[in-house]
Amino acid sequence: MPIGQVTRGTTGTNRLRRIDRWIAQLPALRRAEHPLVVDLGYGASATTTLELHQRLSRVRPDVQVVGIEIEPERVAIAKPFERPGVSFRLGGFEVPGERPTIIRALNVLRQYDESEVASAWQLMVERLQPGGVLVEGTCNEVGRVASWVDVTADGPQSLSISLHLPSLEKPSVVAERLPKALIHRNVPGERIHDFLRDLDRQWATHAGLGVYSPAQRWVAVAQSMKDAGWPVTGGRSRWRLGELTVAWGSVAPAD
Repeated sequence: MPIGQVTRGTTGTNRLRRIDRWIAQLPALRRAEHPLVVDLGYGASATTTLELHQRLSRVRPDVQVVGIEIEPERVAIAKPFERPGVSFRLGGFEVPGERPTIIRALNVLRQYDESEVASAWQLMVERLQPGGVLVEGTCNEVGRVASWVDVTADGPQSLSISLHLPSLEKPSVVAERLPKALIHRNVPGERIHDFLRDLDRQWATHAGLGVYSPAQRWVAVAQSMKDAGWPVTGGRSRWRLGELTVAWGSVAPAD
């Protein structure tokens, strides 16, 4: 019996491109002997699973992508779109089948209670290959605002945010699309609140660079956050994409 709840199934072309782009650079994918990636809870159509395979196959032509859905009708709808490297099956957090290198679970836990997150993470992580990664998070309907956590056998490792810089008013817009483990924690006294406050402050401080490009402005923001002591990882090549990744411990819930 699949473990989990049926989601709304909302999906759309290019909605998860920011997350896919980040997954494509993960060492776990690039070094895997037999790369298997699961798209858990792909929704009402096969779109995001097919796009995931297309993007990852550019760096790993031998990648296998499996879309897993808890709703039988959605699996039936997706089945005709199977092709070499892409398949679909029924399942939930138990992730049936072979042990994957990476599990992408986007916009799945959003409808759950915060207290259920840890157990869902544990179920999925237990199914990973050694050295595997769970990427869990959420994004808005058009994919311009996204955030996710990468979780391994050692627990959550980092929080990443990715924003469409040309339309960005202030970085804290991502508060509405934080992973379930953090979305209710954007209040005074919580680390994620401090992080978003400082991001907004740096975005305002570097407003003058916007005349050159929003990407240049964001790079300056990322560097200033790092200089201020936030454990920001990556470098200019990632920052220019509107990404920012920070160690999980710096934003984790206070309790």
